[in-house]
Amino acid sequence: MLQLQDHPLSGRIWDARAAVFISDEELFGRAASALHVVLGETHDNPENHRLQRVALEALAARGAPRVLAMEQFDSEHQRAINAARAKGAGAEALADAGRFDRRGWDWPLYRPLVEFALERGWPLVAANLSRAEARAIVADPSRSALPPADAALRSALERDMIESHCGERPDAKRLAGMVEAQRVRDARMAGILAAPLAGVLITGNGHARKDRGVPLHLPGAELVSIGFLEVTGEKHSPQDYSVGRFDYAWFTPRQQRIDPCAGPRAR
Repeated sequence: MLQLQDHPLSGRIWDARAAVFISDEELFGRAASALHVVLGETHDNPENHRLQRVALEALAARGAPRVLAMEQFDSEHQRAINAARAKGAGAEALADAGRFDRRGWDWPLYRPLVEFALERGWPLVAANLSRAEARAIVADPSRSALPPADAALRSALERDMIESHCGERPDAKRLAGMVEAQRVRDARMAGILAAPLAGVLITGNGHARKDRGVPLHLPGAELVSIGFLEVTGEKHSPQDYSVGRFDYAWFTPRQQRIDPCAGPRAR
């Protein structure tokens, strides 16, 4: 159930560089001229996913086919996805071939995006690390193989990891591994986008951030990052939402959900 649909920012698009509101047509025109487009999301918000599909349709109407890369598929299953696609598989069969975590990712929200790729003939690319790869890096951060992060970036990513664990700080080694796994995940998705064909990435808002997400691993690229940001009742100005993390912030109603940290905070 969506909340705050009548919020003054809901449905509006903020151009973070020019510091002005723009129309969806202006946004689509600018995104169509970029080689890479990153579409963020709050994973369980249906309006975010509806607008992602709107954006994909607009891009398709304005240019040649692109690669559709999705965080929700692990790259180890790309060969199986390609084989299923070659046999004429539909969305359900592609999800099965790509070992889509239907409960973890709420498949009905993502099915229209997979269907779009099929209908438009866009290649569908699995962009994420496998769970095994991520676990290995968490256990041994030296497996990252990335250059060391600077202190500011590492500190920011550590805060993200702690916040995602309801404020509970993991031990130092595990926290370092979690940070490295996040960085490698961003680098993997950036590497997928760096392929010769123009691409669109479907991913969480955290990965869409220019300051520490996928765009950070594509310096100098022709890239547009769009964050789909849920509004809150007490925040009525774009600047209240740290909009500079993206090129464009598209404000949407808020999904009603149970606070997963209510128990840990109470303890």
